[in-house]
Amino acid sequence: MLADDAYAEFHDFFERHYAELARLAHLLTGEKDAADDLAADALVALWQRWDRLRAAHHPVAYARGVVANLARERIRSRVRERRRVALFWSLGTELVEGPDVAAVLDVRAALTRLPFRKRTCVVMRHALDLSEKDTAAALGISVGTVKSQTSKGMAELERLLGAEAVGEMATGGRNW
Repeated sequence: MLADDAYAEFHDFFERHYAELARLAHLLTGEKDAADDLAADALVALWQRWDRLRAAHHPVAYARGVVANLARERIRSRVRERRRVALFWSLGTELVEGPDVAAVLDVRAALTRLPFRKRTCVVMRHALDLSEKDTAAALGISVGTVKSQTSKGMAELERLLGAEAVGEMATGGRNW
């Protein structure tokens, strides 16, 4: 293909998948402002490898994996930063406000309490409605691991939110 064709192909890919990648980043990090940056960074990384990726069977799965990895790096960086600040100021405990009454905020807050892999599996399976196979491909893990992590993640959410809220979330509450 000519360079113009590759550019047009990537532009089409960008237009079709940017919003989904930004939503994935937002759900994984809980940071709306960072979501666009993470999605953009992932797409820059894809563009740099586009000559190889456009021939791949599932470039979207690869893109989701890049977003998940960037989100993980951001979360780890934020955790390290918070630890340094806490050590510097010698803070004893953080004050935590009670949960917001809005169910969407409760779900997002509960998601941030899940370990990253469980959170990623739950978000990809239930918020993005991906199959187990697509989730496994995006994360580079087995379908069995996706099933296990999703099940454990949903059980933790049920403990945090209650069975009714989790049941509603899993059956159609895609607005979280």
